[in-house]
Amino acid sequence: MTGGRRISGAFRAVAFSGLLAVLQTCMVYGQPATLVTGSPQAAGRHTFEMRCASCHGTNATGGEFGPSIVDRVPQLTDDDLIRLLHRGIPTAGMPAFPDVVGQQRSQLISFLRTLKPSRSQSTAQKTVKLQHGKTLHGIVLNRSAIGMQLMGDDHRLYLLRKTGAGEYRTVTSQVDWPSYNGQTNGSRYSTLAQITEANVSRLQARWLFTLRNTSQLEVTPIVVGGVMYVTTGDECYALDAGSGREIWHYRHPLPAGAGGAAVVGKNRGAAVAGDKVFMATYDAHLIALNRFTGALIWDKEMADWRQNYSSTSAPLVVGSLVVSGIAGGDSGARGFVAAYDQASGKQVWRFWTVPKPGEPGSETWQGSAIDHPGGATWMTGDYDPELNIIYWPVGNPGPDLIGDNRKGDNLYTDSIVALDPATGTLKWYFQFTPHDVHDFDAMAPSALIDTKWRGKSRKLLVQANRNGFFYVLDRTDGKYLLGTPYTSKLTWATGLTPEGRPIIAPGHDATHEGTLVCPWLNGASNWYSASWNPLTSLYYVQTDDKCGVYTRTEMQYHAGRNFMGGSFTGDPGKRILRAFDIHTGKAVWALTETGIGDTWGGVLSTAGGVVFYGADDGAFAAADAKSGKRLWRFQTSTPQHASPMTYEFDHRQYVAVAIGSDIIAFSLPD
Repeated sequence: MTGGRRISGAFRAVAFSGLLAVLQTCMVYGQPATLVTGSPQAAGRHTFEMRCASCHGTNATGGEFGPSIVDRVPQLTDDDLIRLLHRGIPTAGMPAFPDVVGQQRSQLISFLRTLKPSRSQSTAQKTVKLQHGKTLHGIVLNRSAIGMQLMGDDHRLYLLRKTGAGEYRTVTSQVDWPSYNGQTNGSRYSTLAQITEANVSRLQARWLFTLRNTSQLEVTPIVVGGVMYVTTGDECYALDAGSGREIWHYRHPLPAGAGGAAVVGKNRGAAVAGDKVFMATYDAHLIALNRFTGALIWDKEMADWRQNYSSTSAPLVVGSLVVSGIAGGDSGARGFVAAYDQASGKQVWRFWTVPKPGEPGSETWQGSAIDHPGGATWMTGDYDPELNIIYWPVGNPGPDLIGDNRKGDNLYTDSIVALDPATGTLKWYFQFTPHDVHDFDAMAPSALIDTKWRGKSRKLLVQANRNGFFYVLDRTDGKYLLGTPYTSKLTWATGLTPEGRPIIAPGHDATHEGTLVCPWLNGASNWYSASWNPLTSLYYVQTDDKCGVYTRTEMQYHAGRNFMGGSFTGDPGKRILRAFDIHTGKAVWALTETGIGDTWGGVLSTAGGVVFYGADDGAFAAADAKSGKRLWRFQTSTPQHASPMTYEFDHRQYVAVAIGSDIIAFSLPD
């Protein structure tokens, strides 16, 4: 077993409730306890020596293949230990012991409760000398050559850096990135300006954190109070945002059979409110963790994963609620958006994106497809606190490529729905692609923009939709204001009506032989982030000029199976970073990237006049926000599948992005 780091994280994550008291109790220094022959503890020691000692050492203080557990077991309840023995930690190399049950298991746990570290082994308790004669006492969670993370006796988390002469100073973030897009308006813009178009060429990688047993991360890190939170399909890590050092790690137990996206880390992030961090898991649970300790506070099942439901998006905090959508539309799952009470996890409301037969809107579904309709909600929405409206994108209808059994517009798929946060009731909707047969869902990011429109102040919602058209809506009522093609490869429609409805070009449905359609199935853009910069008044979007062949395949709905109704192949294309004038929908500048248009890196813009983006050749790069001139690149040689963010920690601006299995943070040199 070589995964000591992951085992450490798993132990930390289970529970910190009462941790200070527990650890203080277990820090009685001395030799291993003398056990009475024939006692439960002595019998448990024998089981430990037979089953566990080869990894963790005879006295549980660490062996060739496993870490010391003497200062970790006290953090776990008996139920925690039972679950750990039953499930193991497969990704860290720790096997399950389902045969250790009954009396034998009780005896083993009794022995584990006798474990106490010797003085030389115990480093958890520490009194730290701070600057200006102050001291801080607590439990050391992690340490390095430059500092440590400490849980104080006041139950606060402290990030510390060495200053010399045995002293430390506390550090934290001055500017956070508290939600998936930074703010709830979806703009992916930051007012930070330490990194500018003049100095970005000096940018350097400062630290890297690897999420083991993952690939192609899609997460956007969030930073609150100096701590960075990153997620995979079933895990959450808390990191020191200035060093990348792990503070705690939580792993959600997935049921047998729930695999897929969780295996490769397809989760786009977390959300923070108060002392809680929220994440959705691949098996369609919404969970709340203590953001300082990683302790599980509540766990709510949003939907049954056996009915093809899953979750991949970052939740959205709205007042006292946390709002989440679900994935699974390509497998026939019926979409919904739901809001939960942050304190208890109780569901407050649920909005179904497809009506049941007989409900208003069901007349737009003529045929049997309404039984397994799709309309997933797998990307994070936006929130306008002034208007008090939630805006949520809705996915495509199902089966994706066959519309025979769903004649009509198929509401509310391929739409933006505007919801009342108090009740979840629909205030308005705008459908971009009625009766979609090309998988053109509405998951491209939207930005909420307050600006002049035709000489009058107006509250806008803009989106470069997956279907190849750029849209501007009035977000107070959903009125269509502008729509124009933004890709050179668009054949499925010839334009838009005055109401914004697409004018369909005949001969572009999927066929058994295959039909060439532009844009390709992944769209002219997709879920990766776009950015509105109020200083340049430009909207930056990663776009794909690319076509694909749609092939029809007859299929029936089955739980646990794909329900797309076909497949597709993309032709080589071009990825182009475009900067749009939202008043015309036309690109002010366009930066053509090297590649075939098959990466998923998003965009970030800042007040420093820089646009950061994931380039199609595997580089993380920066361009001038006004001109599109290339300014800097960091070659990763890994196709990017995530969107960047920025924050200020210890008075230094960082830019961070997930690349492959790693989180990499960049800043200017000292």
